[in-house]
Amino acid sequence: MLIPTYNERDNLPRIVERVRRATPEVDILVLDDKSPDGTGEVADGLAAADPQISVLHRTGKEGLGMAYLAGFRWALERGYDAVVEMDADGSHQPEHLPAMLEAAREADAVIGSRYVRGGSVVNWPPHRKALSYGGNLYIKAVLGMPVNDATAGYRVYRTDALRAMDLDSVESMGYCFQTDLTRRAIHAGLRVVEVPITFIEREIGDSKMNPDIARESLKRITEWGVDYRGRQLRSIARREPRWHRA
Repeated sequence: MLIPTYNERDNLPRIVERVRRATPEVDILVLDDKSPDGTGEVADGLAAADPQISVLHRTGKEGLGMAYLAGFRWALERGYDAVVEMDADGSHQPEHLPAMLEAAREADAVIGSRYVRGGSVVNWPPHRKALSYGGNLYIKAVLGMPVNDATAGYRVYRTDALRAMDLDSVESMGYCFQTDLTRRAIHAGLRVVEVPITFIEREIGDSKMNPDIARESLKRITEWGVDYRGRQLRSIARREPRWHRA
């Protein structure tokens, strides 16, 4: 279980306790980006009290993608067969994790989805819901992916799937990191499934989402879409028969 943190000292102990209760067999790695509020020290205290908790102290705030890539490397080096992505703020419910891990027995990647039957979002204002839902519709249209919640941050990846996704070439470090990994999994021919979850907006602390993050995501996704459509057209052109005059 990978839990990236930045200024989450109040949320971290709560989410760790719930994870340990819901899935006591799961090991936890806290990835702290040198939080100025002392989250790293809180994480160290949790690790000292529980051998199934580890902490990776990073040098500074480098973005969600960099934190997860570091966590993937850590897990791969230690021989784990699956990794889980989960936010520290309580928006991802640990109680959904057993169903997601069960789905991962037959899938390469499992997305905890807000936008499939049975999924939902709680305590988001209308504009935030519209941004998220509309963004996922846009992603589905321009990238041609059969996924309803490509931006979701609650996921399970088999480590064999991570090896197939060319992680060394990942450049998206913000929230579009999740969309990037979704398209990489699909392009690699991996089996991606969605499991419904209830996403609950954080009660403590401030959201990390801001207009700059949204703009970065829109720019990169549009670029990927142009590339995807271009490859489609080139593929169609190669398949078209060549007609000659008699």
